[in-house]
Amino acid sequence: MESEENRAKIKDWLLKELGKDWEDDDKMRPKFKGFSGQRSDWEPNYIFWRDLIINLSRHLRVLFITPSQVKSVWFNRGGLTPLCLDHVLLEMQSSGELLRSSELIDPASGRLSQIFRRVVRLAGLSRSSDLTEDDLIVATLLKEKAAEVVKVLSDNHWTYSCIITIRKLQEICGGSREAYAVLSYLSGSGKAKYLSINRQGVKEGVKISLSTSAVSSPSTLDYDTLHLIWTAEKLQQQLDGIDQRCEILREKALTSLKSGNKVVALRHTRELKLASQSREKCTTLLNRVDEVIRALADAESSKQVTEAIQIGARAIKENSTSVEEVQRCLEELDESIATQKEVDNVLVGSTTYTEIEDEDIEDEFKTLELEFGGALSPVLEVDTGSAKETISSETADLLSESIANLRIKDDNEGKRAVVQDSAKAVRNNRTPEAA
Repeated sequence: MESEENRAKIKDWLLKELGKDWEDDDKMRPKFKGFSGQRSDWEPNYIFWRDLIINLSRHLRVLFITPSQVKSVWFNRGGLTPLCLDHVLLEMQSSGELLRSSELIDPASGRLSQIFRRVVRLAGLSRSSDLTEDDLIVATLLKEKAAEVVKVLSDNHWTYSCIITIRKLQEICGGSREAYAVLSYLSGSGKAKYLSINRQGVKEGVKISLSTSAVSSPSTLDYDTLHLIWTAEKLQQQLDGIDQRCEILREKALTSLKSGNKVVALRHTRELKLASQSREKCTTLLNRVDEVIRALADAESSKQVTEAIQIGARAIKENSTSVEEVQRCLEELDESIATQKEVDNVLVGSTTYTEIEDEDIEDEFKTLELEFGGALSPVLEVDTGSAKETISSETADLLSESIANLRIKDDNEGKRAVVQDSAKAVRNNRTPEAA
């Protein structure tokens, strides 16, 4: 049953998510109706309720939900519940967005059994057309939870994989059910392997891949590492218990001493002394186990570095490449980069066509006008017998043609030379007619 505090939290979230629409009967009435007709008719309402269920589950940080909880508690508006929720939950289950607890792959089973269960689940053969009160798992949140677990472990390990106890996994996931679901998902995707050893009692653990690749098969060293990690956690639990006992005995001894009961205070002091000695022994054992675990981790890291060096050496050998050749290629590459930078600097420093200002062109026009020496003065008329033609028209045509043939140079001298040549051409064409 949901507590009143949780009900209030759900209502506040719905009001924040849907606004005043949640309390508006006219707007929510169509949403609460049952589905009918073709899929295209009710699919928008299905998407509305599906997203609402997933987002509310994420807000409440719950991985498991039940149909009665969703229908009667989450979306209950004054005693009215959505008539379409059964259909929504069945549709989410058939599409794989909701998983039954019974559909989870047993991480302790063999590989063939896991593959068979996965095929059956993907084919939909194990899905029922009826809703039961089995716990349903939100698949999206399960994936997010698994990714969160991998990230937490990656922050504390820099190797490709790590080994933890089931108790540690439960602590990270927030419960045994959540840990089982996450382990089932990671095992089904090939990212985790269940470990179990029977040495003075069953010790369970899991090997998880922290990279994108699948986890490797467990080795003898992995089982030994699990035994050491389990022992270290057990010693830490004993150490925490001793610390609590020492604190209690210390308080009792002080209370007895203040009340004047020296005999009882002396007895508590003696027990405190024995507990302190036990704590020292436990701390020594824990430090030794931690040293062995660190030594194994360092050995694993050294192994990975050695493998990387061997791969590099093998690649150089297979390609018949010597160290000198690699160094020479790197030097040539540096030279090419330096040359390219020099070219880029020259190109940046050069004057481009787009960098020529309008003022520069106007200056050239003024210079051209001076070179003509009055060629652009008032129009001179010449009698040709049948009609009067203007020299200015011919001069303007030649000027236009000369300007069209201009090529702007990178330096001012080149520009001036082109202008002077154009001016001379105009004069040569103008002189005979003037005569």
